[in-house]
Amino acid sequence: MSEGVTSTPYELLVPLPGPYGRVYRRQERTVVELHGEIDIAAVTLIGAYLDVVTAVRAHEVIVDLTHVEFFDCSGLALLCRARRRTTEFGGRLWVVCSRPATLRVFRAGGVLDVFRTLPTLDEALAAQDG
Repeated sequence: MSEGVTSTPYELLVPLPGPYGRVYRRQERTVVELHGEIDIAAVTLIGAYLDVVTAVRAHEVIVDLTHVEFFDCSGLALLCRARRRTTEFGGRLWVVCSRPATLRVFRAGGVLDVFRTLPTLDEALAAQDG
């Protein structure tokens, strides 16, 4: 960010490839904001980015699915890997999601209770426990 710019509420770290979102810092946390369809094609493109984000010790990561229109089991596997990596490094991971179809994928995968899902980014930023 350029000097003197204070109106931006986050620090952009990297855009994700294609139309899949961006990674930025906000309130001492890394936010992975995903967009569009998160399926096997998307996962092969964004998986390496998420691996980098989740390889930092004692790191707090929020995966924001607010702008995701479609989410399948490959996306769920991606998030399971991200959660495992984050917790292995002593960090915490939250998922922002309120879309019923996406939450059904979590429920069908048997991981709805494993993930800390919150309906808004503001609630995830305010969360203190993982």
